[in-house]
Amino acid sequence: MHAAGDDDEEGRVGLLHGIGGPADLKALPAARLPELAEEIRGFLVDEVSRTGGHLGPNLGVVELTIALHRVFDSPRDAIVFDTGHQSYVHKLLTGRHDFSALRKEGGLSGYPSRAESVHDVVENSHASTSLSWAHGIAAGRVVRGERDRHTVAVIGDGALTGGMAWEALNNIAAEDDLPLVLVVNDNERSYAPTRGGLADHLTTLRTTRGYERFLGWGKSTVSRAPVFGGAMYETLHGMKKGLKDIVAPQGMFEDLGLKYVGPVDGHDEQAVEVALRRARSYGGPVLVHVLTQKGRGYEHAVNDEGDQFHAVGVINPETGLPLEIAGRSWTDEFADTMVDIGREREDVVAITAAMMIPVGLQPFCTNYPERTFDVGIAEQHAMTMAAGLAFSGLHPVVAVYATFLNRAFDQLLMDCALHGAGVTIVLDRSGVTGPDGASHHGMWDMTITGVVPGLHLAAPRDGQQVSRAVREAVAIDDAPSVVRFPKGSVAEPIEAVRVEGGVDVLAEPDEGDVDVLLVGVGSMAATALTAAEKLAAEGHRVRVVDPVWALPVPDAVVTMARAASRVAVVEDNVVAGGIGSQVTAALREADVEVPVDTMGLPKRFLDHASRGQVLDAVGLTPDAVADRLRARLA
Repeated sequence: MHAAGDDDEEGRVGLLHGIGGPADLKALPAARLPELAEEIRGFLVDEVSRTGGHLGPNLGVVELTIALHRVFDSPRDAIVFDTGHQSYVHKLLTGRHDFSALRKEGGLSGYPSRAESVHDVVENSHASTSLSWAHGIAAGRVVRGERDRHTVAVIGDGALTGGMAWEALNNIAAEDDLPLVLVVNDNERSYAPTRGGLADHLTTLRTTRGYERFLGWGKSTVSRAPVFGGAMYETLHGMKKGLKDIVAPQGMFEDLGLKYVGPVDGHDEQAVEVALRRARSYGGPVLVHVLTQKGRGYEHAVNDEGDQFHAVGVINPETGLPLEIAGRSWTDEFADTMVDIGREREDVVAITAAMMIPVGLQPFCTNYPERTFDVGIAEQHAMTMAAGLAFSGLHPVVAVYATFLNRAFDQLLMDCALHGAGVTIVLDRSGVTGPDGASHHGMWDMTITGVVPGLHLAAPRDGQQVSRAVREAVAIDDAPSVVRFPKGSVAEPIEAVRVEGGVDVLAEPDEGDVDVLLVGVGSMAATALTAAEKLAAEGHRVRVVDPVWALPVPDAVVTMARAASRVAVVEDNVVAGGIGSQVTAALREADVEVPVDTMGLPKRFLDHASRGQVLDAVGLTPDAVADRLRARLA
C-alpha cells in the first residue's frame, strides 16, 4: 500500500493518491480525514468542470461517503446509492481516480456500474428504489444464513418523496432482525428544494430542539404505521398541511417501527462514523438522519438558488460559468410556449416531478405560481393528479423526462386514457440522451404509449414545431396527448408542405413512381432527409415525410404508402413496438402490400457516450440509413 499522506521534500503527497480501496481509507488516521475531504472536493471541482457531470450532489456527500467506507466493509457489506448521481466520491474511495473521460465513451459512468467495480450494486439511476433493493439484499442474505453482512441504503430527502420508498419502509419496519441501515441524506433538495409534507417534517426534525439530544443516539419503538401503497403515500405527501398535522415531528419514523438516529451533522465525519457504528451494532433496521449541504465547499454551487450545480456541462471552475453557450434548446422552446399558452388560457396548469428547472417549467411557475404543481419524485401521483385536474375542468400539462414516463404507465393507461382525460404529457430528453447512459435514454416512450387506446403522440422535428405541437396537444380535451423531443440544442428548421391529413412532406421526387416512402419521426427527420438526398443523387426516387402526429398513424401515411414500392421508418425509439411497428400494422390493416423497413434503436441497454456516438453505433446516421435502403433497392 502506498503510504498515504507521507511527507516528502516538496510537501505532502496527496492523500487521495494513496487510496486504492476501503482498506487504505480505514488505515488513514482520523486526524487526516478533513484534509482528505478537502482534497476530494478540489478534485471534483477540477475534474467535473472539464467533463461535465453531477457536481453539487457529490460535493455534499464527501464526509458521509468517507464514513460509510470506514464503518462498513464494502463489497462484503453492500452500499446502495439511491439514484446514484452522488457516487463520484464512492468511486474515488474504491480506487477509480481517472475522471478524464467521465460520462464519455470508454470512460467512467456517471452512476454506479457493475462493469466498473465490485463495490457498485445498483446501476439504475431512477430515484426511490434503493430501499427496496436494500430490503431484498438484506433479506436474501438472512435466508442464506449470512447475518454478519450488512446492507446500507443511502437515500436523499428528495428521493424519499417517492411512493416506492414508503412501500419499502412499511415492509422494512416489520422486520426486527435485518442487518439493514437506511441513511437519509437530507440536504433539503432534489434538483431544487424538496417540497411537500415530508420536507416540512424533516425541517421540523432539523429544528426541533428536543431532537438535538439524539445526535448519534436515537431510540427504538414498537409501534407500526398503516400500510401505504406508493400512490397513496405520494398523494399524502402532496397534502402538505394534512401530513404535518397527522404525525408528530418525533414520531414519524419511530411510529413505523424504525429505530431513528439523528439528526447528525453530515460534514462532521467523526460524528457520522459514531452514528453509523451505533446503527451497525443494533442488529435490526435503523434509519440514520444525516444533514448535508449540496455543493459544499464550492461557493458558486452553494450560492446558486436554482439547482446548486446539480448537473453541469463544461464550466470555468473559477467562475462557475459555462465555457460554451450551447444555444437555444428544445426545452427553451417548450418553456416559452407554456408561458404564452398560460397567458392565453387560464385553464392550463402545469405539473412536474421535482424537475421544475430541467423540464423548463420554471418560467411558467414564475408567471403562474398558483397554477403550477411540483409533486416531488412522484410520477405516479403526478399522472393521476392530472386526471383529477382534468375532471375538474382544467387542462394539465405534465412535464417529465421521457425515461421517467416508464414509472407512470399504469396511471397513464388506467387513470388518464380509460377516463378520456384531456391531459398533455411533455417528454423532455426523448430518444438517445448520451452521457447519462442506459437508464436515462428516453428510448421506450413511443413503444409504451403505442399501446394506450386513444392516445395522440407528436414528435416535433425542430424547435418551431415544438410550439405548434404543444398548442395542438392542449387543444385535445378527450384523451391523453404526448409531445416528445430530445436533449440539446434545437435542430435547424426544415421547410415542409403540410398535406391533407396533417402530414408534412419534406422532399418529393421530381417525377415518376416513388421508390421509397421514407418516414422520419421527430428529430430523425433531418437524418431521413439527408439519407434521401444521397439516394436521390444516385437516381432513386424518395419521398420524405414527417407524420407530425405519429400516433395514431395518420391516414395520409397509409395513402402515400400505396403509391410507393417500399416504406422505411426512421425513429430514435426502440424498434420493437415503435412507430415503425405501428406503421406496419396500419398498412396491414388497410391491405397495403408493401415491404416496410423499421430503423430504430435495438432492444438492448445502450452505454453512455455522446448522442452522435450512440446513433453511429446503432446505425442511425444518414450514411447508415442510405446504405441500408440502397441494399434494399438494388
